[in-house]
Amino acid sequence: MSQQHGNVAHSHGAGTEIPKQSRDERIRSINPADYPAINGREEEWRFTPLARLRGLDTAELTGPAPKLEVKSPAEVNVETVGRDDARIGTSGLPDEKIASSAWASFKEATVVTIPREVEASSEVQLTYTGTELTPAAAHTVINAEAFSKAVVVVDYRGSAVLADNLEIIVGDSASLTVVAIHDWDDDAVHLAAHHAKVGRDAKLKHIAITLGGNLVRLTPNGTYAGPGGELEMLGVYFADAGQHFEQRLFVDHATESCTSNVKYKGALQGDGAHTIWVGDVLIRPTAIGINTYELNRNLVLTDGARADSVPNLEIETGEIEGAGHASATGRFDEEHLFYLRSRGISETEARRLVVRGFFNEVIQQIRVPDVERRLSDAIELELARSMV
Repeated sequence: MSQQHGNVAHSHGAGTEIPKQSRDERIRSINPADYPAINGREEEWRFTPLARLRGLDTAELTGPAPKLEVKSPAEVNVETVGRDDARIGTSGLPDEKIASSAWASFKEATVVTIPREVEASSEVQLTYTGTELTPAAAHTVINAEAFSKAVVVVDYRGSAVLADNLEIIVGDSASLTVVAIHDWDDDAVHLAAHHAKVGRDAKLKHIAITLGGNLVRLTPNGTYAGPGGELEMLGVYFADAGQHFEQRLFVDHATESCTSNVKYKGALQGDGAHTIWVGDVLIRPTAIGINTYELNRNLVLTDGARADSVPNLEIETGEIEGAGHASATGRFDEEHLFYLRSRGISETEARRLVVRGFFNEVIQQIRVPDVERRLSDAIELELARSMV
C-alpha cells in the first residue's frame, strides 16, 4: 500500500514488498563475478540511485581505505590482520554484489576481540577518516567472546567512496553494544553491510546513526547461533537537501526462544532529501517461542522531501510469543504545536521541542552518554539550519 501527500510520501505493507527470490535461494559468495550486474530493477536496489554510487557498482575498489584511529582499553585486543585470518567470515557471507566486491577487495582487516569473561573498562572507538573519492573497500570484525561485555563505537568521517563489511560475533552469554556513526562530509558515498551473529543467551544492541554524506546505504543482517539470543536494533537519521539515506534491515529467526526489537526514527528537510527504510523479519518454522517487533517513524519537516518506509514480516510458524510491526510518515503534530503555543512558546521553539521529543524515545535507549550527547547536538544543529 502506498500513500502520497504532496511532496511527502511513504509506503508500507506486510508481504507486498518481499523479493520473489527467497533468502535461501540468494547467491552467497565473496566472488563478485558470481552475481549479475546491478540494473536497478532488483528489489534490493530499486530505491538506490545507481548513478550516484561513483563506481562502487562497476569499478574495481582499488582506492585507499579510510585512515583508522583506535582508542581502546588495554584488556581489549585490536589487530590488523591479513585476508587469510580465520576469524574473517565467522558471521556469514555477503548476499549482494557490492558487499561481495568489498569482501574480495580489502587488503587488511581490523579485528576487535573482547576476551572471554572480560568486561571492557571503557568504550572501544574506531574512527575511520576518509580523504579521497576513489572507490575503496574496508573490512572490520568485532568478536565478543563468551560472557564478555563491551561497547564499540565505529565512527565514519571525512570524504570517501567506500564499500565495507562489518562482522559482529556475539559469543554465548556475552553482551555487546555496537554503534555505527555515519557523519561523513557532503560528498561521501558509503555502502555498508553489517553481518551479526548472536550466540546462545547473548545480547546485541546495534545502533545506526546517519547524519552526513551524499549517499549512505546501510544493510544490517542479524542471525542467531543459539536459543535465548536478544537483538535490539536502533536507528536515527536526519537527511538534508539532496541527501539519500537508505536503511535495509533483515532479521533471520531460525532458532527458538529468541527476541528482536527494531526501532528506527528519521527526519527530513530540504528539496530532494530522500530516506528509505526497509525492515524484513523472517520467522522460520524452527523459530518456536520467539518474540519480534519492528517500528519505523519519519518526520518530514519541509516540502520537497520524501520518505519511503516498508516493514515486512514473514511468519512460517504459529508457535510464537508475538510478532508485529508499525510504520508512519508525517509532518508536525498540529495538536502538539497548538498545546505548546497556547502556553506562550513561540512557533519556532515549539517545533524544536516536537522534533526533540520525536527523537528522544530512541536517543534515551542508546545508553552511551558520549553518543547521546553528540547525537542531540547534531539534531540541534540541523534544526538551527531550518528553523531560524
